Amino acid sequence: MSPSGPTDEEPPRRAPRPPGTFRIGSIAGIDVLVTSSWFIIAAMISFAIAPRIDQVEPGLGVWKYVAGLVFAVVLYLSVLLHEASHAVTAQRLGYGVTSITLHFLGGMTEIDGSARKARHEFWIAVVGPLTSIGVGAAALASWFVIPDGLLRVAVEGLAGANLIIGVLNLVPGLPLDGGRVLKAAVWAASGNQHRATIVAGWGGRITAVALLAWPIFQERLTGSAPTLFDMVLVFILGLFLWTGATAAMAHARLRQRLPALRARPLARRTLTVPADLPLAEAVRRARDAQAGSIVTVSPTGSPVGIVNEAAVLATPEERRPWVPVSSVARTLEEGLSLPADTDGEALILAITRNPAEEYLLVEDDGSIYGVLATADVDRAFRESSH
Repeated sequence: MSPSGPTDEEPPRRAPRPPGTFRIGSIAGIDVLVTSSWFIIAAMISFAIAPRIDQVEPGLGVWKYVAGLVFAVVLYLSVLLHEASHAVTAQRLGYGVTSITLHFLGGMTEIDGSARKARHEFWIAVVGPLTSIGVGAAALASWFVIPDGLLRVAVEGLAGANLIIGVLNLVPGLPLDGGRVLKAAVWAASGNQHRATIVAGWGGRITAVALLAWPIFQERLTGSAPTLFDMVLVFILGLFLWTGATAAMAHARLRQRLPALRARPLARRTLTVPADLPLAEAVRRARDAQAGSIVTVSPTGSPVGIVNEAAVLATPEERRPWVPVSSVARTLEEGLSLPADTDGEALILAITRNPAEEYLLVEDDGSIYGVLATADVDRAFRESSH
């Protein structure tokens, strides 16, 4: 139950909904999604709590499972509150939030990019567990004044689950919120965000190993032997922690190479031509000018499209004198024009949000600097790893 990370101060763009998810609403303009796996955990919770419901209200029959399902919904509403606290805090700190997703193991808040400051990382991470602990404490306090019955069963379950969620999420290891708190502390102390992620990732790996070893010591420490369900649950959670921590560490190593990516040095020299110029003539002029890209402009000189290199090569030479260059140009839509000084993670995010083969690079005054080809960015990234 941790945010996936924060970006620039721009309104979040509505991304395509991931497959296997359902949109159930929105909070503060953020889509709330539920994965199909949620229905599995809801059924499991319903069956798990049914004996307790039967003990309090005997004779309900099949309705005890319906009551259990209602409890599962209420429990996940508290998980949604946990995730919403991450999302709203991120928004208030100036980050774009794409979505909140409820899934088999809890929830996830999709935040654009990564935190710009250690204190941002800390507050976005810590607010989730504190929210869960607050909900659990409030439910626990109300338990003492609620009479016996189904409502009391729901409140005690809500109190126990939220206190456990809050405390466990403070364990100092990625991908848990506590891992992000640890990352923020190491980042603030060392000034190195990537090193902080590696440290927090190792915390997650150690936590995963400890969790996987729990069944070995469970009987000695608690006096009860682990059941098959216990072992399966421990395996799933341990695998989740290990893979999440490993992915975070790999991402940190990758991000260490991002500062080497700068759009300006990678730009191709650009020739501007009228949109109705024959393609053959545009190609000839580009060769004479030793330009690696062509941009079509309006009669007033404003850029309107970027000529696609692959489309030019696919056009037979005998046809090129008879087709306008605009026929092989991609219209300059939103996101295809980038500041010439874009670099690092901002460059990767820009390309990820608006996939294309070429992007127009412009100066602060709006003048054209050149064209950035995705292939050149890929090559520069591969070379930076050697």
